[in-house]
Amino acid sequence: MTFNTLLFDLDGTLTDPKVGITESIRYALAKMKRPYPPDASLDWCIGPPLQESFAKLLQTDDPQLPAEALRLFRERFGTVGLFENEPYPNIANVLGQLQAAGQHLFIATSKPAVYARQIVEHFDLARYFSEVYGSEMNGRFSHKNELIAHILQTENLNPAHTLMIGDREHDILGAKANQVTAVGVTWGYGSLKELTKAGAHTLLHKPEEILHYLE
Repeated sequence: MTFNTLLFDLDGTLTDPKVGITESIRYALAKMKRPYPPDASLDWCIGPPLQESFAKLLQTDDPQLPAEALRLFRERFGTVGLFENEPYPNIANVLGQLQAAGQHLFIATSKPAVYARQIVEHFDLARYFSEVYGSEMNGRFSHKNELIAHILQTENLNPAHTLMIGDREHDILGAKANQVTAVGVTWGYGSLKELTKAGAHTLLHKPEEILHYLE
């Protein structure tokens, strides 16, 4: 199968956002007087829509509480947290080679597009991408199936020649819902079991393996 368009997840695929996301989650919960145990991992919150993660953290069905937590999260993340982040080793080199080979690259992230653009510009990755697609601040496009459908339609892409690359099940399931092939990357925050169960076409263990897969 020949692919000429690549959709990249951001968090856990291009950059490691752990510090910025987890510290901003802790900030929000502390502000709500619902502190999270300092020795407990929040890695599972990296990738899925944050409002859903806050609902689990707060153990609530009341939509207003996760919405307030998300507002407080953004209070810190929007100024400090988004830059507590770093590209994975060799990512820029791989993106450059893909671009030089004629691939059309797009970012497809559940993170609000306004933050995603700042992050890729800050780390000098924006030049590799035709466009950065993410969610809207009101939550629209925070689910990958909806976001990928929007990208396919907006860019007039052929799903058969489009590849989704991501580290969580949401990337794989969102792609499959749109008849897009998806590969899982294991350097991010999704487990081998999670990615395999979701139906990833294959698993890649280092960024340069993207180049080998496309060959």
